[in-house]
Amino acid sequence: MLPTSQRRRVFLMRHGSVTYFDASGKPFLPETVPLNEQGCAQASAAGHAFATEGIYFDRVIVSGLPRTVETAKRVLAATGQGIDIEIWPEFEEIRGGRLSTIADADLKDAFTGAFEGMVGEEKRFLGGESVGELMDRIHPAVTRLRGQDDWDTLLLVLHGGVNCAILSLALTGQRMFLGGLSQTAGCINALDVGEAETDWVVRFVNYSPPSPLQTSTRSTTMEQLYEQYRLSR
Repeated sequence: MLPTSQRRRVFLMRHGSVTYFDASGKPFLPETVPLNEQGCAQASAAGHAFATEGIYFDRVIVSGLPRTVETAKRVLAATGQGIDIEIWPEFEEIRGGRLSTIADADLKDAFTGAFEGMVGEEKRFLGGESVGELMDRIHPAVTRLRGQDDWDTLLLVLHGGVNCAILSLALTGQRMFLGGLSQTAGCINALDVGEAETDWVVRFVNYSPPSPLQTSTRSTTMEQLYEQYRLSR
């Protein structure tokens, strides 16, 4: 195992806030939604937090969905770093199915079930991709990234479900999905990685620069989205 001082640092962010539903609960296409005003502020606040600590990124990787790209751009603008943003589609968010096909009785579980407790691999998100299928594409991408030696400090700007998969792997060293790992929009996590496959150190989780104590809500993102979508039923 490498000495502790030779572990590399991964800053893992969730993208800033976006608007998934209109006022009547009608969904927007999730692959195209941009950051809303709050999301822009969250991304810039994260960038200022990095700048205050004098943190420099060797590489910046996003999933390619607009909300991750825009968040990364705002972070880099605040830090003054001119780094090319890499797109890894393997890190796209867990993919939902057609909301209209989900029965009313199953709706709440379809929204929130994949983010409650230790989640089974067969659990599907909004009737679409399963947790196991998500891990099938996330874990190899993490392994590939760890095998590349051209970085010491890395910024990943990804998604709530994807971040849960990565954090679950880091915390347990196993193929598990801990759904209760909250990821506030625009939050920052810090993970150190060594050479050995199981050498992970989770430094902090779900740090939200605009509101570190997170006093404004006690509901999860998916609980909030469920309530928004219910208006359209």
